[in-house]
Amino acid sequence: MANILEIRNVSKTYNAGGDNPVKALDGVNLDIAEGEFVSIIGPSGCGKSTLFNIIGGLIGDHDGEVLIDGHEVDGAHKDVGVVFQEESTFPWRSTLDNVAFPLEIEGIDKAEREETARKFIKLVGLEGFENHFPAQLSGGMKQRTAVARTLAYEPRIMLMDEPFGALDEQTRMLLGDKMLEIWAALNQTMLLITHNITEAVQLSDRVVVMSYRPGIIKEIIPIELPRPRTSEVIATAEFGTYVGKLWTLLREEASRGMADAEASIAAT
Repeated sequence: MANILEIRNVSKTYNAGGDNPVKALDGVNLDIAEGEFVSIIGPSGCGKSTLFNIIGGLIGDHDGEVLIDGHEVDGAHKDVGVVFQEESTFPWRSTLDNVAFPLEIEGIDKAEREETARKFIKLVGLEGFENHFPAQLSGGMKQRTAVARTLAYEPRIMLMDEPFGALDEQTRMLLGDKMLEIWAALNQTMLLITHNITEAVQLSDRVVVMSYRPGIIKEIIPIELPRPRTSEVIATAEFGTYVGKLWTLLREEASRGMADAEASIAAT
């Protein structure tokens, strides 16, 4: 398949030219094929979220370039949808009105935007909760509302930064099943930032392992488990082998990050 997203030699230094510059990323290169599900894992401080924000057009002051269909991304892009870890539903809006919000901003008439919103509410498994407000929903349901809201304007690339990080492990795995259903139904290109190795293996075609700061791509592991795939795969020996391999790659980087954090605390 053709590449929809190309990341070319992307580097980012915070406080460049200041007294304490911090190099977050150093020459990251990555291609994502259309319809691919890719996860990025790495220790805290490896630049995962910085890379996410650069791809999403939320950070513009960086070296290198991000291309969609061969055209450089400069700021927010209509083909890129973003789901953050933080709960982001509007508490004064019902599920239906939350999901329809981006279409309302686009000026789409009420009947059409509600029809589209209902389609994606059903897709994320929230049919019957259209008139509920966020205070009446569980954490997982709120995040599914946020996913449906992002999908409603039909971006070609979905960026997710720890979208289920605040949820318990069982809920995360079940929502992983739901995300795979959505991915398959829409042929959506998905890029997931996560700390959770199990989640990365459950969902992905490939897992990108990043080093500790400055972040570089240490290795890319293809996940050759059969699809369609559900959380039942977690019980298999093959799944455990992938988790073990990824932890081996990640352990050294996580240890470096921990040592750096401890040194910083000691210095203060």
